[in-house]
Amino acid sequence: MSFNPYDNNGGTCVAIAGSDYCVVAADTRMSTGYSILTRDYSKICKLADTAILASSGFQADVKALQKVLSARHLTYQHQHNKQMSCPAMAQLLSNTLYYKRFFPYYAFNVLGGLDSEGKGCVFTYDAVGSYERVGYSSQGSGSTLIIPVLDNQLKSPSPLLLPAKDAVTPLLEAEAVDLVKDVFASAAERDIYTGDRVEIVIVNKSGIRREYVELRKD
Repeated sequence: MSFNPYDNNGGTCVAIAGSDYCVVAADTRMSTGYSILTRDYSKICKLADTAILASSGFQADVKALQKVLSARHLTYQHQHNKQMSCPAMAQLLSNTLYYKRFFPYYAFNVLGGLDSEGKGCVFTYDAVGSYERVGYSSQGSGSTLIIPVLDNQLKSPSPLLLPAKDAVTPLLEAEAVDLVKDVFASAAERDIYTGDRVEIVIVNKSGIRREYVELRKD
């Protein structure tokens, strides 16, 4: 059997953008095959005060990617004397992934935060840096279970009513948090790679706060 540099450690990430907030959430289970490596691993990384990254896939690659982004952001802060905005961080993440396109980071990312106007923003990615600003997104092993529920609850009846330049959902912050809790509880019932706990990060003009909710442990 030939050497395979990649593994998939499973797990699920979700982000929802609102008019003045963003919710980013991920479960804390890390697995390989039918083994659970740890039940308490955070897949969420704070890159800036208004930019939160959640990543599933191969967690060694995710950790390497987070280190590169943190170093690039530190350089930016020294040069410009301010933090990167979330849309600027989105472009940096895209460039970083695309640079490695011939030996990609096996990481599936959702970036959430606030834009320069204070509106919630969510950016969703593939492994080689193609990205899009959306109102909500999910990545990871449970995303196929979660996206249909989010589509049902959040999608505008006509795509013309939700233009990409202003992609936010109509929910209140508390409603979005409740929806995230519900979709993770549902995904944990069916996906063996999602479970244990969900970490929820809420970004708004007041700052960042975290919540944890227990999921099934089997």
